[in-house]
Amino acid sequence: MISAIRSPFGTRSTATEVIDGITLNGKRAVVTGASSGIGAETARVLARAGADVTLAVRDHAAGQRVAASIVRDTGSDRVHVVPLDLADLESVAAFSKAWAGPLHILIANAGLSLPDRRRTPTGVELTFAVCHLGHFALTLGLRDALRAAAGARVVSVSSAAHLSSSVVFDDISFSFRTYSDILGYGQAKTANVLMTVALTKRWAVDGIFANAVTPGIVMSTQLSRHRTPEQDKAFKSAYQIPPEFLKSIEEGAATPVFAATSPLLDGTGGHYLKDCHEAAIRSDRGDGFSGVAAYALDPANAERLWDASLRLLVEGNSR
Repeated sequence: MISAIRSPFGTRSTATEVIDGITLNGKRAVVTGASSGIGAETARVLARAGADVTLAVRDHAAGQRVAASIVRDTGSDRVHVVPLDLADLESVAAFSKAWAGPLHILIANAGLSLPDRRRTPTGVELTFAVCHLGHFALTLGLRDALRAAAGARVVSVSSAAHLSSSVVFDDISFSFRTYSDILGYGQAKTANVLMTVALTKRWAVDGIFANAVTPGIVMSTQLSRHRTPEQDKAFKSAYQIPPEFLKSIEEGAATPVFAATSPLLDGTGGHYLKDCHEAAIRSDRGDGFSGVAAYALDPANAERLWDASLRLLVEGNSR
């Protein structure tokens, strides 16, 4: 039995504290959704540690503003901004094709939560498309770059919201069941975890390891930008979040940075991390935000998701 991953960090640790003493000179990192919130702070901390960082963003102007602030804060001249729309498979393919050389760290941070059902032009429910399918396609496209790094890490930013839904394989895009943002977001966040299980199984032989994280509950981000104030209030009240559970952006970035850089994760993947520790498996949803659902780490579910995702990509590219 492999021991659970434990660290000296905890709920109130910041990304700066987590990376203290770690040098990333010569390493290259991509952070999706890095134009605000946790993604921007993650990119900032990685750059401060010496990494060459690419902000992969849908809003190029916002990404440029964040990059400029990172350069001012860190003095690094190795901060780049590249357009990436995860809902558009052509944009994902263009990003992957343009990448040259090794990639040591890929942080799949970008996320979306919608109050109503929307679909991509290829028919995939938009929350699932952005949170999972676009990142899946991006990771596949960057496989050679990750392999060339000889010890690459993929970090998938999930959420405790995964406890609200498994992946409903027979109706991923809510064609027959009633859509709700709780179920749509929960399903996508479960997919984030399952992807790391399937990816590590396939790519560990190439020295590529993937882990999923929950950053904690950070309300000061752009995740709810598509909701009205009333919809946002209803979404948050559905989770009944105690104020003491809320984190700052600096605290929220700690576990993604930990997963990307800590020596404790050398050569291991398929884990779900919370507060810089491996989370305990729970067999039912229960109450609260602790632990990881057993269905999110289930190898059979991971294989089914991998196959379903490949089919969706084939269908999308054939339209």
